[in-house]
Amino acid sequence: MNHKIIDKKHNSKNCMVCGTENEFSLGARFYELDNKELACTFETKEFHQSYPGRLHGGIAAAILDETAGRAIDTLEPGTWAVTVELNVKYKKPIPINAKLKAIGRITSNNRKIFEAEGEIILPDGTTAATCWGKYLKMNDKAMAEEAFSENEWFVLDETDPVEMEI
Repeated sequence: MNHKIIDKKHNSKNCMVCGTENEFSLGARFYELDNKELACTFETKEFHQSYPGRLHGGIAAAILDETAGRAIDTLEPGTWAVTVELNVKYKKPIPINAKLKAIGRITSNNRKIFEAEGEIILPDGTTAATCWGKYLKMNDKAMAEEAFSENEWFVLDETDPVEMEI
């Protein structure tokens, strides 16, 4: 199924998931889809490896956590999240040196807490890993100094696809 990208989301300079200046980053880019899910594109490299040719499970958990946790921004723009609980299920090996996708969606949303799920999707369209998480909502001032928001939290100025096949 194709979904239209309706908004680009922020990146930071040093994040291990989305950092633009972190040489070990997954280079994740986040997009709000027309169905209120959050899509993520990222690329695994050899230094993300666990067993030969396979992504380390902790790194898979990090991308799932980031994607599920950021999904709140599709419903409440500008809201940040802190992970309270994360459950990951690994279904298939995730390759290194691959361009992959992840999807996050909100499943429950209250005043202070929300729940979300996510999945990593392989190039052939199959699901490699899933997660369920519980997150505490935070505002940007509670999460980072003002200088971070001004200097290190930005939307990239790059051309993006207008549709993403999920």
